[in-house]
Amino acid sequence: MYPNLYYFFKDAFGVDWNFLHFVNSFGFFVAVSFIISSIVLTKELKRKSKEGIFGPTEEKVVVGKPASVNELLINFVLGFVLGYKILGLFFTKENNINPQDYIFSAQGNWLAGLALGAIFAFIKWRDKNRQKLAQPETRVIRVWPHDRVGELTMLAIIFGLLGAKIFDTFENWDTFLKDPSSFFSMSGLTFYGGLICAGIALWWYTHKHHINFLHFIDVMGPVMMLAYGIGRIGCQVAGDGDWGIYNAAFKTAPTGGVFPATLNDFNATVAQQSAYFAGNSTHHAFFPKPGFLSFLPDWVFAYDFPHNVNEAGVPLANCAGKFCTHLPVPVFPTSFYETIMALILFGILWALRRRFKIAGMLFGIYLIFTGLERFLIEKIRVNVKMHLLGIEPTQAELISVLLIIAGVVMILILNRKNRAGTTPVKTS
Repeated sequence: MYPNLYYFFKDAFGVDWNFLHFVNSFGFFVAVSFIISSIVLTKELKRKSKEGIFGPTEEKVVVGKPASVNELLINFVLGFVLGYKILGLFFTKENNINPQDYIFSAQGNWLAGLALGAIFAFIKWRDKNRQKLAQPETRVIRVWPHDRVGELTMLAIIFGLLGAKIFDTFENWDTFLKDPSSFFSMSGLTFYGGLICAGIALWWYTHKHHINFLHFIDVMGPVMMLAYGIGRIGCQVAGDGDWGIYNAAFKTAPTGGVFPATLNDFNATVAQQSAYFAGNSTHHAFFPKPGFLSFLPDWVFAYDFPHNVNEAGVPLANCAGKFCTHLPVPVFPTSFYETIMALILFGILWALRRRFKIAGMLFGIYLIFTGLERFLIEKIRVNVKMHLLGIEPTQAELISVLLIIAGVVMILILNRKNRAGTTPVKTS
């Protein structure tokens, strides 16, 4: 496991670059997922615009004005914050610094903040000065949906992360009450919370800018599935706790690594590590590696997540310092499974995207796919149980079922409206 990029570069290239401590592996892959998804989103919006599905909107802008004091001040403040905090992390001399603790503390580099603030303000002044006219003019410009991908991405990031954190907080309310500062940690994010909150924000934005929402969500379905698959790579690499229940068919070596075992070995480990298991579930399954999959490594079926970012588990032998733990019994690497499933489902959605003539149908299929995928993985995934009408579903299972139902209902309604001639039809 690589909790942050420092450990990856040290292991892969033998370099000791202290500033990489602040680049968490999970956050890095989340950023990669947004970047790649933005590229795919732009490509699809352009395709639909060429096919006449999306059109531009006209906006009035004033050109030729010099930079105002407010514009310069806003850019200076933005540059100062980034320099004080982000560049400050690059220049810090502390080892094993916790990025979240640093970001939400008063620590920072004043010189870097002032310098970057001045640079940001100068860039804004220079750009405005280059476009300055003797007499400022009001012009009408045409803005296409693909021109708004930057704004759409920022909305998805802000409301997606906020929603993911809010839903996780409700799911783990007792933990939040004990430590309210945990809300500001990047660990513990509920995907469905992000999906719901980002969806509401994007609906508002598309309505405001006259972008057909049904056509838009058809584009977003494959994009979100792709983003989810890439983001789960970060969960696997960092070992952030999004793993499965114990696989009692394997056991863990003291120095890390897994190998086949018996159920007696599992029971013996639980007894030997009674202090650890006293506060942790022993929910497990016994699933040996099938013979027809013997070519796959053991960690595909059970993994002990050594050096995980949560520092969960028991101490690793011959390891000292931070991130020196692993799980005493290996678990199903569900984040790895979800990456594979999500990328396969993305491929299916991508292949189907030109086939449907009714706008919104592809997104209905996405809802069914994403709900079914998560519902199935919850059967072997560690999660908080809810007490509801005599059953104990997880929050994700409940939302998964609702998404599947929503997808089916959406497809039926769109079909009915299409027969009645009231549903937008794709021209592709």
